[in-house]
Amino acid sequence: MTSAIASPLPAVPRLIATDLDGTLLRDDKTVSDRTVAALAAAEEAGIEVFFVTGRPARWMDVVSDHVHGHGLAICANGAAVADLHADGKLVKVRPLERDVALDVVHTLRAAAPGTSFAVELTTGIHYEPSYPPFHLDPGATVAIAEKLLHEEVPGSGAPVLKLLAHHAELAPDDFLEVARTAAGDRASFTRSSPTSLLEISGPGVSKASTLALCCAERGISPAEVVAFGDMPNDVEMLSWAGTSYAMGNAHPAALAAASGRTITNNEDGVAVVIERLVAERLVAERSKRRGKG
Repeated sequence: MTSAIASPLPAVPRLIATDLDGTLLRDDKTVSDRTVAALAAAEEAGIEVFFVTGRPARWMDVVSDHVHGHGLAICANGAAVADLHADGKLVKVRPLERDVALDVVHTLRAAAPGTSFAVELTTGIHYEPSYPPFHLDPGATVAIAEKLLHEEVPGSGAPVLKLLAHHAELAPDDFLEVARTAAGDRASFTRSSPTSLLEISGPGVSKASTLALCCAERGISPAEVVAFGDMPNDVEMLSWAGTSYAMGNAHPAALAAASGRTITNNEDGVAVVIERLVAERLVAERSKRRGKG
């Protein structure tokens, strides 16, 4: 793995895909002035920027002002694509079927006693009484997961974007391994929190698979994508992109998956790479113009 200064960039990058928390955002959840300028410069140079995050669309206000032409963001670890120019309207949903979610709940209760759950729907989040308090969603329903996932009439409820599972005692990576072993054949398991909080999506749903769909719609190949991330939920995206950077503060799994490494999120590690990418693109364009002259 090479550094942000030494690692090669694609000859003609067309899209930047970046995670938010721990990656683009600083630890205080702000976007620095330097990063804002870098994002604008990328768009000005004709490089699309996609925010690809585990956050739901309703928590995208922190970057909604920095989405340029297309206005789209991949949310909930690939379970939804939101139009931030239309107040976060979901334009694509890849749900976790409720019967599968119920099966996973029952399996994890047996494999890791003490697990508590939350259910992220397209309409908001709901959680169990023993789940850590969710201060950002005071209107959430509090009930056991079986009740939250129950439908009086099949198909009548809002789609489930992801199931969240929390454990107060297991180490985060150990909990992830237990869950994948117990139910990995039925759903996609990952994590992005420093605590033992798992994020569970439908089979095959990930940041990478939804990003691949969005790129295919635009005729963009993996080789033309530069990706940034820091946690296990970024691993597939970092592996899929032709060029990828793990942050200096990244989880070992993200570091292993990326082709390069930049400095930390608090040091504007994404901006450092984008600035270089844009500068090299401008140099290449000037050289091409001189050659034609």
